Amino acid sequence: MTDLVRSKRAGDLDTLRARIAADEVDLDARGGELSRVKMDLAAFRVRYRREVGLLHEELEELERGIAELELGEFAKRLDEEGAAAAPRAAPPQTAPRALTSDAVRRLFRDVAKAIHPDRATGEDRDRRHALMIEANRAYAVGDEERLRRILEAWEKSPEAVQGEDADAERQRLLRRAAQIEEERAVIDGELGELKALPLWQLKTMVDEAAGRGKDLIADQVRRLKRDIVAARNRLDAMRH
Repeated sequence: MTDLVRSKRAGDLDTLRARIAADEVDLDARGGELSRVKMDLAAFRVRYRREVGLLHEELEELERGIAELELGEFAKRLDEEGAAAAPRAAPPQTAPRALTSDAVRRLFRDVAKAIHPDRATGEDRDRRHALMIEANRAYAVGDEERLRRILEAWEKSPEAVQGEDADAERQRLLRRAAQIEEERAVIDGELGELKALPLWQLKTMVDEAAGRGKDLIADQVRRLKRDIVAARNRLDAMRH
């Protein structure tokens, strides 16, 4: 191999490494956004439950009480008698333990042979160890499809490429680039699902209104409290 060819290959590898480094930064940023969205959604869920959800439940309880009184004691007794006469549901049966087939055993051996942690050191060893734990869990329940996915993912991974020459390094870099694209797609898909949730859309509306100086949750709380007072007064009047 001439010095010119070696130089060109080294330059190609440097370009590829730089591209992957930039992609890694972008992947970390997307992962950070996903984490922020999850935390923001969880915090909003807690706030909405505390400030609005409990009032909804109180109002619904009052409305149920009103409905029961409107139906009358006779209808209520009929409901109670019907519930008492209804046959009791059979206790749930314990699912039978999954049987481990010969195919699953052979596949598990192939997975263990390929990824066993004793075959590597350092970060590669840590990844192998995590995959081996996952494979053990899949084997325990006889999940052949999951074992197959683990093996296929490993065979396509950068760590599966042997050798220290330029061609092996190039293959590892190309495989890492493909991994990053897959991880991006997973993150983007999860972000899309979270932002399509009604709770996230409500949070967005609340945030946008807050930017205009309006508190939608406070408005909703005031309406609910007003409706609760009206429902409680009506229920008290019906009882007396």
